[in-house]
Amino acid sequence: MSPSSIALKAPNGVSYSQPTGLFINNEFVQSSGNRTLDSIDPATEELIATVQAATEADVDKAVKAAKAAFKTWKDHEGSERGKLLYKLADLIEAKRELFATVDAWDNGKTYAEAIEGDLVEAVGVFRYYAGWADKTFGQTIGTTTQKFAYTIRQPIGVIGQIIPWNYPLCMAVWKLGPALATGNTVVIKAAEQTPLSILLLAELVKEAGFPAGVVNVINGAGGEAGSVLVSHPLVDKVAFTGSTSTGAKIMGAAAATLKNITLETGGKSPLLVFNDADIEQAVNWSHFGIMSNQGQICTATSRILVQADIYDEFTKKFIERVKSTSHVGNQWDAKTYQGPQVSKIQYDRILDYINIGKNEATLALGGKPSSAGNGKGFYIEPTVFIDVKPTARIYREEIFGPVASIAKFNSEEEAIELANDTTYGLGSAVFTTNLEKAHRVAAQIEAGMVWVNSSQDCDPRIPFGGVKQSGIGRELGEAGLEAYSQIKAVHINMGNRL
Repeated sequence: MSPSSIALKAPNGVSYSQPTGLFINNEFVQSSGNRTLDSIDPATEELIATVQAATEADVDKAVKAAKAAFKTWKDHEGSERGKLLYKLADLIEAKRELFATVDAWDNGKTYAEAIEGDLVEAVGVFRYYAGWADKTFGQTIGTTTQKFAYTIRQPIGVIGQIIPWNYPLCMAVWKLGPALATGNTVVIKAAEQTPLSILLLAELVKEAGFPAGVVNVINGAGGEAGSVLVSHPLVDKVAFTGSTSTGAKIMGAAAATLKNITLETGGKSPLLVFNDADIEQAVNWSHFGIMSNQGQICTATSRILVQADIYDEFTKKFIERVKSTSHVGNQWDAKTYQGPQVSKIQYDRILDYINIGKNEATLALGGKPSSAGNGKGFYIEPTVFIDVKPTARIYREEIFGPVASIAKFNSEEEAIELANDTTYGLGSAVFTTNLEKAHRVAAQIEAGMVWVNSSQDCDPRIPFGGVKQSGIGRELGEAGLEAYSQIKAVHINMGNRL
């Protein structure tokens, strides 16, 4: 065990060595200013671990390490970069129980969701981009007999990446995979609420054989370490996932040096249920779309819009589904569907919105803290509001919690109008058995993604991102590679003499 790690035993009995330092140049180091950050178990409100928090000097050191490593990493053969990513995926898979334990403990998500969802996705994304590492090509372009032209796809440089707390490991992998596959170097910062699993990932980066400086990991508050990273003159691109308000600040800071950016920000995603839908499936997916992961999903389909003639039937079945399925409890209990919210701040924010909603709409279920923790932990009952007006704050603003708002519509045109009446545009869902209607409505909804007869579908091969105030750019799929590479045009004179 290094001086920058501590021995921990999780509530599920897993014992392990938790790194606590900053990971710079393939070594764990202490903060230059002795700054620290506490990780709190949201189920018990008890301290899990204290980790090092980066100062401005530490961020500068990490960025300079990435800059130095870029000189050679950018010329690393694509096939070799792919081998390292495959190795990293294998190492994560071998420790899947540990990663699931740490994210469940640190975040509050259920262990079952972490190991069956997050870990499968993280390993799959790394393997997907490992396969792409030697398959990014330019093109040749015909012009005249006296000219030859071609393009080269090259890495951007040093990437500053900032990840959210709702999917700590997955969001790190989403960003690291394409960035490393295309030859960039990285300084990545975790959310201050969930600083632990990314440090375990850093250990495996070194074990997999990545050269020093290619991946650097820091922790710290967003307004401090994150702000310094975004504004650093040697950072060539910033990739951020988080709130819209923070994304706007990052965009402003990046503008000072015209940094390339990818932003995946907030959402208030609509889910449309037409009267020809399979109601049982619509109810099941609607429940999953807002109540999974404690409702802490940027794409959560929190605005459920139901056609008037099936509104009462749907609402009754939806409430029954929530009652029967959304068991609230600690993250280790196999019966738990909904664990605690990630932090006291988030817990208070959600309860504030619920109180606002009680004055705006009809509370049909929940609406208060859950007794699951016996007085401890950030537990909230799954909450359903019905007869919600489009002017209501709970309808218009992102809550990021287990709170569903159900409204009604009469016609297809009204459904589309209601769905698009938002500043956001991340995810959306359409439930209908009419194939023509499904395609027609999907084309009209203003969102980066539309799910037809499902919700929250995600695949490494398919682009993910939003429009309007839900972000700029795309992650995953081939589009994810394009976000971390740039095109250079080369003109070859074949005999033209002035």
